[in-house]
Parts: sequence; structure tokens; C-alpha cells
Amino acid sequence: MDLPIIYHPDYVAPLPEGHRFPMLKFRQLYQLLLADGVAQLQQFHIPESGHPELIELVHTCEYVQAYCNGTLDPKAQRRIGLPWSPALVNRTCVAVGGTILTAKLALTHGLACNTAGGTHHAFPSYGSGFCIFNDLAIACRVLQQLKLAKKILIVDLDVHQGDGTAFIFQDDDSVFTFSMHCEVNFPGTKQKSDLDVPLPIGMEDNAYLQTLANYLPDLLSDVKPDLILYDAGVDPHVGDRLGKLALTDTGIFRREMQVLSTCVAAGYPVACVIGGGYADDMKSLVWRHSLVHRAANQIYQQYRL
Repeated sequence: MDLPIIYHPDYVAPLPEGHRFPMLKFRQLYQLLLADGVAQLQQFHIPESGHPELIELVHTCEYVQAYCNGTLDPKAQRRIGLPWSPALVNRTCVAVGGTILTAKLALTHGLACNTAGGTHHAFPSYGSGFCIFNDLAIACRVLQQLKLAKKILIVDLDVHQGDGTAFIFQDDDSVFTFSMHCEVNFPGTKQKSDLDVPLPIGMEDNAYLQTLANYLPDLLSDVKPDLILYDAGVDPHVGDRLGKLALTDTGIFRREMQVLSTCVAAGYPVACVIGGGYADDMKSLVWRHSLVHRAANQIYQQYRL
């Protein structure tokens, strides 16, 4: 059995010309994984769309219906930062289904990777920062409802704090939220994760990886999760236009190997989502997003999951 990777052609929806969200990266990531032999066609799993009743395990019925029906007020729509369209509604729900499937496959196989996901700025009643529905939170609730997992750990290494996820689970001991992010960056108002590790502007590879090593092993020992959801955002990269940290490609790959080897060696299943990444050079950005899949492939083979 090979590493399960999740992809759907509808991970891409049309955006206006020149929009700053790099929507095409999802398809190009899929193509790169195939072209480089990181994955074979048979490794890919196609998710179903996340149904509204599942989304409403986290989000209010009013918000879900308003977004899906295109009746969200203009101010709320501007806060999301993505222009509404039926295609984007479909894309959003399919991406949620992708993270749910990734989590289920991780429980079965020990490790699984989505080629999208990580919409951690979405709150129960509104979206924010290119995030409409919080796929991480919804996956947690679905797995708990199905009694597939009780205790879940979210390891969020996107450069921006996972504020929506932190808010959703702020009074819930069944989901532990860990966010390691740039201190002076979006969102301006931070929420309180179970563990926040704010990082100074310009932090480089070695300092970043040592900081992570100072927290992750102890966190696993303390939380003892049934599942880890890993948000592998690549926006801590030095070339990211929304990042403010200074990791290199090598640093990102070392991070992925460090996270996955630490978790898998300790016996914890990991579901990966790709998180944020914003660069003018799409080819370089897609390469960086592929690093978590490359690392996961190595770990999967090494531990013969």
C-alpha cells in the first residue's frame, strides 16, 4: 500500500484575473507530484463534497446557508477576500470533504496527505483571510461524531495563527490546538490556542526547527492524541509575500521530516493539509507545497505504514 493522497479537480475554482490568491497551485501540485514520480495515479483518492449538515457541526446554519446561497452581506464577503461564485461554493465544500477523507485515511493507514486544506481563519459565523469553512475543525467534529477519534491534536505551522480553530475549540478539552506563527502578522487580533508559540520576524531555519523540537515531543506525550491534524503551511518561507519569517526550501523540508517522523515514530496517525503559501513565482510555491508529500512518502516507506 502506498501513501494515500487526496485530490479533486474541483479544488480549483475560477477567480478574477490578477487575484492574489494562488488558486491554480492546487492543480499544479497534483501535476507536479505525478510528473516527479512522488505519487502514482492509484495513490490518489477523490473526496466527496462536505455536506451542509457536516459543515454545521462547526458553523452556524445561518452562515452556511447564506454563503452557499450567495446571500452573504458584502462586508462579510469582503472579510473572506474571495469573490462569491457557485463554483467557489462547490470548491469550498469539496475541500472540506477532502480533509475529512484525509483524516479517515490517516486513521486507517497511519499517514495521509491532502493537496488542499488548512482554512484555519474561518470562525463559526463568518469567514476571514481566504478561509470560508474551517476544514480542520469540521474534520475533528466529524471524526468525533463517528466515534473514530476522541482526542485530536492540531499542529498548525502556518505562518499565521490559527485563530478560527483556536476560537472554535477554546472551551473544548477534546481538541488541543497548537499554533507556531509569526508574532507580528495577520490576524491583528490573536485568539488563545491551547499552546501558542509566537515567533520573531526573520527567524531562520535552525532557530525555527529548534523551537519546534522544544515543544512537539512533549506535546505528544502530554496530549496522547488519537489523531494529529498537521497544517503544513509554507508561508514561513523567506520568499513568501505574506510570511515575514525566513525559512528556506531545505528548512521547510526538514520541518516536514521532523514533524512527521516525530509523530509517526511515537505511534500517532497524521493527516496533513497544505495550508497557506503566497508567492509570485507559482512554480517555486508549488514545489514548496510538494515538500510535505515528499517527506510523507519517505516516512511512509521508512515505517512501512
